[in-house]
This record gives sequence, C-alpha cells and structure tokens, in this order.
Amino acid sequence: QVQLVESGGGLVQAGGSLRLSCAASGRTFSYAMGWFRQAPGKERELVAATSGSTYYADSVKGRFTISRNNAKNTVFLQMNSLKPEDTAVYTCAARQGTIYYYADGLVWDYWGQGTQVTVSS
Repeated sequence: QVQLVESGGGLVQAGGSLRLSCAASGRTFSYAMGWFRQAPGKERELVAATSGSTYYADSVKGRFTISRNNAKNTVFLQMNSLKPEDTAVYTCAARQGTIYYYADGLVWDYWGQGTQVTVSS
C-alpha cells in the first residue's frame, strides 16, 4: 500500500510560480508518478507524469516541469508562469509499473488527497 501526501499549494498571482511536492510512504522508484488537476465544473485531467516517458498536457508545456527524487520517494511539480486557468485541486497519483504511452482511461493505483492551487488575475 502506498500513501501519497501533497504539499505546496496556495494562492499566487498570475505569472507567479509554485512548487508542489508529493511524498510517498513506500518505495515508489518503480512506479509511474503523475499529477492531475480538477477545476470546478471540469473533468479531472492528467497534467504531467513521469515514467518510461514523460507526459505534459498541452496547456502546461513549457511552463510546468515534473521531477522526482527516488531516494526520498518524492515527486515534484514546478509550475511557472501560472495563469488563472491553472486554478484547480492538484492531486498526485501513482501506478505500478512503467508507462510509455499515456492512454486515456489509464487506471492509477494510488491517489493523494489533493492540494488547492489558486491563481489570481
């Protein structure tokens, strides 16, 4: 069983930066790790993920960077040039195994509780 705990969310002005962290309770070096977000009234979407390949949603390419520290079982999401439309609850997820292609409907095994990111205009 893996437990995921996010931190680093908050309120920031447009153009600012935030760094989200996701700490895992177990060893997750062999897991795919991802960040999802869900805004009010919208479906949850995969924002970034790291595994056999790295994934970024088109809306965040060039602004967000996902990274991981396997020694500390932690994954990060550096978010720069934030926009009001980035406002959402950001949730960390883990999936056993290696992902090379991030297909729609891919099932993730473990989820964190989420952290709120609010970008003011």
